[in-house]
Amino acid sequence: MNIDGVFSGGGVKAFAFIGALQKLEEHNYSFVRVAGTSSGAIIAGLLSAGYKANEIEELFNDLNLKEFLDTTKIGKYLPFIKWFRLYFTMGLYKGAAFEKWLYQVLAEKGVYTFNDLPKGSLKVIASDITLGRMIVIPDDLESLYGINGSAFPVSTAIRMSASLPYFFIPVTFKNKKYKKSVIVDGGLLSNLPIWVFDQQRGSQKRPIIGMKLSETISRLPSKDVSNALDMVEALITTMMKAHDARYIRKNKIKDILFLPVKDVDLSNLKLSNEKKNELIELGKNHTTTFLKHWP
Repeated sequence: MNIDGVFSGGGVKAFAFIGALQKLEEHNYSFVRVAGTSSGAIIAGLLSAGYKANEIEELFNDLNLKEFLDTTKIGKYLPFIKWFRLYFTMGLYKGAAFEKWLYQVLAEKGVYTFNDLPKGSLKVIASDITLGRMIVIPDDLESLYGINGSAFPVSTAIRMSASLPYFFIPVTFKNKKYKKSVIVDGGLLSNLPIWVFDQQRGSQKRPIIGMKLSETISRLPSKDVSNALDMVEALITTMMKAHDARYIRKNKIKDILFLPVKDVDLSNLKLSNEKKNELIELGKNHTTTFLKHWP
């Protein structure tokens, strides 16, 4: 059966997506269109390029995530420098190594720009914090920045979506107001952009499945806020959840596969092989249960 898929952000928790995809393939589901935010954009990009679940697992297992920690040369020898630079660059790491890896793995399938994909088959979500709005790549590039979306590199789009605040240096563009737009992780404004495939006219062509690396909306934990740092964390978390939580409650709860990954920091680049396998099995198990009543 042909379906559309939307994948949430969640950093290294995305190993759970692999198990979910493996189960979907076993049941002969095939993605026509995909969308994603942050780590979900990575999964969506690989699927749109033609990668299968087992190939994605192999890519992820062969990857040394610490290679993405590309600080400057002086930062390697004087670690405190990177914390000083954070004030000016707004990120600890350049993100160039991450984007280079994306470029290489997509090139293996002959995908360089959005023009190499079927039109409308991939949507990547990012956040423009200068303009104060979420952006859909490639759709919004021309209207906001005067950039040809079809010719835009898929690897750059995914890197933009996965620009975790303060971790990777944000991507910047000159917008049509002739000001510098700072673009960060799409999860800041929409962590599960299942709205992106809403049909404006006519009936829905295919079932849409959303995959979210968390508990169901009703079981999300509350936050204890007792100091300034707690408040900053709570503010960011609220921004990441509020928009999607309201939308999911109203429209799409039956189409969301919740993968409740616990006790894994989304930026933990030292994840053990044992933990990776646990996440993959979690994805398989929850998908098996989900498919008993979906679509």
